[in-house]
Amino acid sequence: MFLGIDVGTSGVKAILTDAQSNLVDQQTIPLAISRPHPLWSEQNPEDWWQATQDAIDQIKKRQPEAIAKVLAIGLAGQMHGAVILDKSNTVIRPAILWNDGRCEEECRILETAVPDARQITGNIAMPGFTAPKLLWIARHEPENFSKIHKVLLPKDYIRFRFTGSFFSDMSDSSGTLWLDVAHRRWSDKMLAACNLTQAQMPELREGSEQAGILTPDLAQRWGMSEKVIFAGGAGDNAAGAVGIGALGEGQAFISLGTSGVYFAGTNKFRPRPERTVHAFCHAIPNTWHQMGVILSAASCIKSAASFLGAESDQELAKLVDESNLNLNNPVIFLPYMSGERTPHNNPSASGVFFGLTHETTRADLVQSILEGVAFAFADCQSALAEAGTDANDIMLIGGGARNPVWGALIAAALDKRILYVADGDQGPAYGAAKLARMAATGEDVNHVAACPKVLKTVVPDMKLKTYLHPKLEKYRNIYNQLCSIYSNTAH
Repeated sequence: MFLGIDVGTSGVKAILTDAQSNLVDQQTIPLAISRPHPLWSEQNPEDWWQATQDAIDQIKKRQPEAIAKVLAIGLAGQMHGAVILDKSNTVIRPAILWNDGRCEEECRILETAVPDARQITGNIAMPGFTAPKLLWIARHEPENFSKIHKVLLPKDYIRFRFTGSFFSDMSDSSGTLWLDVAHRRWSDKMLAACNLTQAQMPELREGSEQAGILTPDLAQRWGMSEKVIFAGGAGDNAAGAVGIGALGEGQAFISLGTSGVYFAGTNKFRPRPERTVHAFCHAIPNTWHQMGVILSAASCIKSAASFLGAESDQELAKLVDESNLNLNNPVIFLPYMSGERTPHNNPSASGVFFGLTHETTRADLVQSILEGVAFAFADCQSALAEAGTDANDIMLIGGGARNPVWGALIAAALDKRILYVADGDQGPAYGAAKLARMAATGEDVNHVAACPKVLKTVVPDMKLKTYLHPKLEKYRNIYNQLCSIYSNTAH
C-alpha cells in the first residue's frame, strides 16, 4: 500500500492506493486562506499539518488493515510558498503563498542583482516565486529574517513534521528561483542574492528517490511499520503529470484547479522566460517540463457563487450546459482575480466583466467565466508554442474537469482535442502515491506512470470555434486597453 498526500491551497488530500496504484480510499480536509492586506495571501503551516493528520486519521478509521501495510508515502503540494523556521524548528511567521502579489519590487531587485538570473533559473522573477518573498521579509521584517534557520516549501514542511528531516525535490524547488534548473542543483549565486546559503536549504532528491523515514511515534499512531519511507515527491503540477503519465516530449495536460496550468513535458531544459513560460525540472530524473500558469481558474466560479448569491459553485455550473449555450453572449470575462502570470506577469491585473446589458442573465455571466478561463489557456498555448512546444491532444484534469461544458469550450478555444482519462480527477495526490511506489519498489517509471485509459475524447466543435475565436481577440484587446489602468490603480 502507498499513501499520496497533496498539500493544496484549498485543502489537503490524502489517497491510499494498492500495489497496482488502484485507489483504495481517499480523504480531503478543507483549508482557508488569510488575506490580511491587499495582494497578500497567507496560510498557517500548522493548519496544513493538522489537516494532514486528520485526513490520515479518517482513512485509518475506514481502512485500518490497509493503512498498516503502507510501505511509502509521497508528497505533493502547492508550489512557491515560503515557510521559514528558526533554530528550534519553529515556524517564524505565516507562510506567504504562490498567489501572493506583494513582491513586485523585490523581483526587480533580484534580477538587477543577478543579471543572468533567467538563464540560471529558466524563469522570470515573479511575485509568486519563493525568492522574492524572502527578499520582502528581509526588507520589511528584518527581525524575522535574522532568525531563519531553514526555508521550506509547503509539502517539505509537512515532510519535516512526518520525518524530522529536511528534503525537497527538483520539480518543487524549480519554483523557488534558487535552483540551477539545467543542472538540478542549488545555485549559490541566486541564494547569495537573497543573503541565504545552501545550509538554509533542504537537501535535494529526485521525486522518485527516498527522502526521509516516518518517525516512530507517528508510525505507532497510524499502526504503520517504522520503516515507512518518503519519496522526494513533487510540486503539485509535476505530481499530477506523473499520475496521468505526462512525462515525455509534448505530452500535455490542463489542470482546472484553484489556479490553472497548461503543462507540457520536455526532454531537455528549454526556457522561454520572456513570455512567462515556466521551465522546471520534472519529478522524474533527466526530464523537464514547461508550464503556462493562470492564477485563477475554478476559483473564479467559487467567487462568483459568493457575489451572485448562489448556494455553491456547483449550483452556478448547472446554469450552463451544452444544450443551452448562448452563442450570442456578448459578455467577456477576464479571470485575473489574483493578478496573472502567463503571459502577462501582472500582479495588479484584476477580474472584469465586459459587455453587460439589461438582458444579461446569470447563465450568461457563468458562461462568460468558463469562456474567460478557456481564453486564458489559449494565451498560455500561444506562449508555449513560441517556446517550441506543441501537443496534438491535451488531457484535462482537476476539479473543474468534472464540468463537461468547460472541456468543450477549452477544446474549441484552443482548437485541440481534449482527453478525459482514468484517474484524471485524483490530481497530484495520485501522482505522489506513484512516486512513493517507485521509491519503495524501484519499479520502472514507464511502467508505474504509464498513460491511463482514455475515457472520452472531445473534438473541437466548429460552431463553438466560430463563436469563440473572434471573442478571444476582443478578450485580448480588452486586457491591452486596461493595462495602464491596472498599473495605476490600487489593487
